[in-house]
Amino acid sequence: MATTEVTECPKTEVPPRERALPRVENPADVAPKDARELSKLFFARLAELEEGTHEYQDVRNTLIELNLALVKFAATRFRSRSEQMEDIVQVGTIGLIKAIDRFELTREVEFASFAMPCIVGEIKRFFRDTSWDVHVPRRLQEMRIDLAKASETLFQRLDRSPTPAELAAHLGREEEEIIEGIVAANAYSASSLDAPLDSGSDEGGETLVDIIGGPDDDMEIVENVQALKPLVEQLGERDRTILRLRFGEEMTQAEIGAELGVSQMHVSRLLSRITARLRAGVMAHD
Repeated sequence: MATTEVTECPKTEVPPRERALPRVENPADVAPKDARELSKLFFARLAELEEGTHEYQDVRNTLIELNLALVKFAATRFRSRSEQMEDIVQVGTIGLIKAIDRFELTREVEFASFAMPCIVGEIKRFFRDTSWDVHVPRRLQEMRIDLAKASETLFQRLDRSPTPAELAAHLGREEEEIIEGIVAANAYSASSLDAPLDSGSDEGGETLVDIIGGPDDDMEIVENVQALKPLVEQLGERDRTILRLRFGEEMTQAEIGAELGVSQMHVSRLLSRITARLRAGVMAHD
């Protein structure tokens, strides 16, 4: 009896671009465990697609929605801040998007482990850049955190507030840099001049503007005298005499002319020349 050979038809593999992804109606409602598994499928598909295509954007948007729970979880760490939770979630979502764009399945790590530092870092950067009442360089903003930790550590060790030199030794920085950081830290929060000095007092209590000093005209005179002193010393004896008679003894130009044996007109020209020279010297000094 003749035998009949059975020839198997070759299996046809589905090209990667034709593989269908599971349909996710409401990605935000997917359970965390399911979201992790679905994310792996969508990341694999995302790697096969050309960036900028319509399908690429759909897959990317689905990944964002599947992992929004990570952002909300990270945002809860900052709920004590004055900013609205909605704003924090929006900032955290930027970190999530950056993580999705950088993530590769070949890293062999869970996406959540990769994404959380990106999300939290974006939120911290937001607070660092927007929480200061007065803008200071970023290096000084970051130093404020180091100073706070070092101050707490040294306070526990010394049972007193540490000096700038002790902080510098602890942090391995120059003392001048520590002082600059301490001064800059005062810009983190500012108080209104109209705010009551006693937080428990009623409206109408004493405010900072009530006790802060104002312009002192006498002090301005002192500053001008100190600035003029070396310039006057450079004048000749006759010029210094004219200044003393006119501004010290408050004599008129006619009286000065009689004292020096010159005309009033000549005294006027001399005074104009002297004062112009002193004015130019003061302006150059400023």
